[in-house]
Amino acid sequence: MSERFIAEHIKTLKPSGIRRFFDLAQSMEGVISLGVGEPDFTTPWSVIEASYHSLERGFTAYTPNAGLPQLRRSIAKFLSARFSVDYDSKDEIIVTVGASQAIDIAFRSILNPGDEVIVMEPSFVSYVPTITLAGGVPVIVDTHEHNQFKLSKDALEQAITKKTKAVLICSPNNPTGAVLDKEDLEGISDVIKAHDLLVISDEIYADLIYDEAYTSIASLEGMKERTLLVSGFSKAFAMTGWRLGYVCGPEGLISQMLKIHQYTIMSAPTMAQYGAIEALENGLGEVAYMKESYKQRRNYVVKALTRMGLSCHTPGGAFYVFPSVKSTGLTSAEFAERLLMEEKVAVVPGSVFGESGEGYIRCSYAASMKQLTEAMVRIEQFVNKLKAKA
Repeated sequence: MSERFIAEHIKTLKPSGIRRFFDLAQSMEGVISLGVGEPDFTTPWSVIEASYHSLERGFTAYTPNAGLPQLRRSIAKFLSARFSVDYDSKDEIIVTVGASQAIDIAFRSILNPGDEVIVMEPSFVSYVPTITLAGGVPVIVDTHEHNQFKLSKDALEQAITKKTKAVLICSPNNPTGAVLDKEDLEGISDVIKAHDLLVISDEIYADLIYDEAYTSIASLEGMKERTLLVSGFSKAFAMTGWRLGYVCGPEGLISQMLKIHQYTIMSAPTMAQYGAIEALENGLGEVAYMKESYKQRRNYVVKALTRMGLSCHTPGGAFYVFPSVKSTGLTSAEFAERLLMEEKVAVVPGSVFGESGEGYIRCSYAASMKQLTEAMVRIEQFVNKLKAKA
């Protein structure tokens, strides 16, 4: 096919670095994958049953564009009880096809060509491309290990220009596991309010936080009206394949986002929405069990990596560790590629999450303890071989 049929801005768009390693690992036998953020738990059975029963009852038609009213009420109730953020389920919530679609329609709704969005990096691989596809300009603010990969108030202030329209934050963060606590968020919110900006807050990992209470930036004074809160069911409820998320925000903005949602998606899958109602109403005990298991795995992996000489801060949330491989003398891509080929362990090079991720690798500890134990043995063997050759 002639390349003239392909849009110029798509030609320059890079494919996901995460999927590259995942696909490579899938083609090899005996690989332990710590690459993709995929819970090893299956979806809670009561959620699966609720979805089955919706089909048995003939609930197979479209739902309202914004989602089932009962699900939106459940989301509003959950956010109020869990994070002290109150939303009108009728006009301030849209149920989306995963959190990724929520972020996409958020940027397409707010950005004019040339508008700038500040992104804290290392960051999830889709953020920058999604901003670019919406006509915006991503402005990167690097975070660093010595500050536990947190976005600082001062760094944010320095990145703001006359073209800045929004700030994208992700806490707990993918890939670093960093958590912005209440004090961090208060400083950030002061800057956002002073410059009259919007914040897109990706809170998909908010229920997987291990050492402190979670604070949503939308709960802070004066922030709800300038926040789009994005979340979903993939991570905490082990529902990645169900593709169900949501976005909450001011009615005036949500109504505009709903127009894009109507024309591109119509509505999120009906059976998944019925499953999500069950997840919110009766599945939180399962989330607590999974979270405790992740915490044990986190502690084990951080200790193992540190012992073998790969410095690693203890992540406060999500299910990733982000150890430094700088001591090996290899780039993050070289380390990941050789580890896969020589020891059959798949991790993701930190460089795919932005320039500040160079020198690190992302390892997901959402694998079983048996797999994690064997993976740590293999990684240590690899590191020891590198040391012997140094």
